This record gives sequence, structure tokens and C-alpha cells, in this order.
Amino acid sequence: MPSSNLQNISVAVMVKNGKKHLRDVLRALGPFGEVIVYDTGSKDSSLDIAQSFQNVKIVQASFVGFGPTRNMAAAAAKNDWILSIDFDEVVSQELIQAIINERLDSKAVYSFYNHNHFNEKWIKWCGWHPERRIRLYNRTMARYSDDQLHESLIFDGMRHVSFDAPVNHYPFTSISDFLAKMQLYSTLFAEQNCGKRSSSPLKASMHGIYAFLKSYLFKRGFMGGYEGFLISAYNAHTAFYKYLKLYEANKALEKISSSNSQDSYTARR
Repeated sequence: MPSSNLQNISVAVMVKNGKKHLRDVLRALGPFGEVIVYDTGSKDSSLDIAQSFQNVKIVQASFVGFGPTRNMAAAAAKNDWILSIDFDEVVSQELIQAIINERLDSKAVYSFYNHNHFNEKWIKWCGWHPERRIRLYNRTMARYSDDQLHESLIFDGMRHVSFDAPVNHYPFTSISDFLAKMQLYSTLFAEQNCGKRSSSPLKASMHGIYAFLKSYLFKRGFMGGYEGFLISAYNAHTAFYKYLKLYEANKALEKISSSNSQDSYTARR
């Protein structure tokens, strides 16, 4: 695949308040023909940064969950080949060269490793490594699921090609980032599973305890020092609040259902 064919790939970058890494993200994407910055409500200087890159097209829209938002970002592109990237993921030159060297097949999807970093360290514990993401695909043949959280690419019957080259991922730069992501993920989990999965304060507690043990002991977070402990604690708190919010959402749904049933009974009388 000649390097000029990078012009036939649109990179879809989901962005909200991404100024910390966005300049490095977009600079790394310079060889691609089109970069869609799909902004879902930035209040920082993300849009100003995006406007300074010639190959960037800015689209502003609401966030409607990770799966649907990725599909909407892909739909805004001019090319059918889509590389889906987040605002804290920096594509390596090795990955760009791997894409250049590959003869892309529309009946295949392509994945790469995420090298996750925190506190300027490559985190190799807590389940953060190895992590492979399927993000390069042809939108005429594949699409993301409609899941609000933990979305996946749907590519039934298609070939999966694995690149060894990485994308460098910087998901957290401060404690505030952990708290903000925990709030978002736990809310999306409750919305996605309300009325479909049971929960209780006890179940929430058990999920939190297990998440910590899994991350800190089974996934060797203890080898990561402070960072390993912090990430394990984050995983535990996220699991706890996911199921606690789900418990509250289910209770609210039951209350609405009970009220509607009572109204229906009264109307029949």
C-alpha cells in the first residue's frame, strides 16, 4: 500500500476537553488525508488547537454513548476507511508505517496495541497490558455496537489483522481525571443496564472488592507501586458505584412501573 493511500483513510477523533494531549495527537496524524475532530462539548481550548491543523475537519455534536458517537463520527468522514482514535491516544510512527506497508482489505479489520501511560510510566499491570484495540476498518463492512459503554466493533465473518505497532494512550493525568471518568462510566453503565440486570448494595460492595483484588493481586498491580495501587483503587470504586447507581436506577424504574400500574388499575375502575 503506497503512502499516498493514507489520504484515503479518515481518522475519527472523539474529543471533549482534550487540550492536554490533543496537539500531540493531531501532530501524529499529519500524514492522513482527513482527521475528523468530533467534539462533544469542549469548554477548554480543544477547538482552537484543532483549527490550527490543515487536515482537520471539526464536527460539534452531543455525546450519545461511546458506540453511537463513534458511528456518528465515522459517518461524518469523506472516506470509507476509518481509523477511530480518542483525544488521549497518540499514534506511533511505527503504526503509521505498518498501515503504509499493509494492503488493506475491506473485508478485514485491523487492531493495534495500546501502551497505557500514567505519571510518565508505561503501566504493565492492573490489566492495562497487553491491551489490543480494533480501530481500523471499512465503514461499509463494519460498525460499532450501540452500547453506551464498552462498545465493540461488529465485523461478523471478517478477517482480523493484528499490527504489532502501538498507540500511546494517556488516559489519566491527575486524580481529577480518575474521578471524572469514574462518574461518567458508572452513570453510563447504570443507564445501559437499567431494568436488564439486578443489583443491590451488597452486590455493589462485592463487585468493588473483587475488582480491587483482581487488579491489585491477580493482575499484579502490587508491582506497580503507587500507580498500581491507585489504578486498582480506581477500578474498585468504579465497579462499586456502577452497581450502586444501577441499584438506584432499578428502584426508580420499579417506582415508575408501579405508579403506571396503579394508574391503569384506577382508570379501569
